[in-house]
Amino acid sequence: MEGRKPIVEIKNLSKYYRRDSQTVSVLENITLTIAEGEFFSLMGPSGSGKSTLLNLIAGIDKLDGGSIKVGGIDISYLSETELARWRAANVGFIFQFYNLIPVLNAFENIELPLLLTGLSRKERREHVDAALRLVNLVGRKDHYPGQLSGGEQQRVAIARAIITDPAIVVADEPTGDLDRVSAEDVLNLMERLNSTLGKTIIMVTHDPRAAEKAHVVRNLEKGVLQ
Repeated sequence: MEGRKPIVEIKNLSKYYRRDSQTVSVLENITLTIAEGEFFSLMGPSGSGKSTLLNLIAGIDKLDGGSIKVGGIDISYLSETELARWRAANVGFIFQFYNLIPVLNAFENIELPLLLTGLSRKERREHVDAALRLVNLVGRKDHYPGQLSGGEQQRVAIARAIITDPAIVVADEPTGDLDRVSAEDVLNLMERLNSTLGKTIIMVTHDPRAAEKAHVVRNLEKGVLQ
C-alpha cells in the first residue's frame, strides 16, 4: 500500500480499566498507522486488548492517553453525541455473532443504517438491492435471521456494514462462529470488498487462516503492539 495516504493514525495510545481501587492497563503506548484501502489484521490471544483497540478506532470506547485520527479527524475528544454521528457516517461494523435484529428480514436489516440518512424509500431500496447482489443473497432477502445459516447471516451483516459506504469497516472475529466452509466464503467476500471496492478493512482475529487474507498482520501481546 505504499504511496497511499493513512486513514488511521494512532499515537501513544493508552487505555486503562479501573477495578475497585486498582487501575489495570489494557493498552500501552500504541502507535500505529493503517493506509487507506488496506486489509489490516490484528492478532493476539484472548485478553490481549485486540477488541479494545478495535473499539477505540471505531469510536465505541474512549482512550485514556494519546490520540486517534480517522480520515484526518481526531476522534479522541469528540463528545458522545459527536461520536455517534461520526460512527454512523464513517464506520461499518461486522461482529462475531452478526447482531442482526430477529424480527427484521435480511432486506430490512441491511436497510436499517440508511434510515438515518436523507435517502428516499426508492433510493434505499436500490442501495439494498445492490448490496444483496454483492453478497449473493438476492434470493434470501425476505428471510429472517432464524431462517438463514450462520454464513448467510454474516453476509447480511457485511451488506449492512457497507451499505452507507463507510470510510472503514471494522470486523471483530468475523469467522469465529462459522464452520470452515462458511468462514472461507465470508473471508473471500471481505477480500473482494477490499480489492474490488477499495474498502479499508480492520479485522481482529485469533485464526491464522483468517489473518492470511490480510495485507498487513500485527500482533498484540498483553496490551503491547508487536
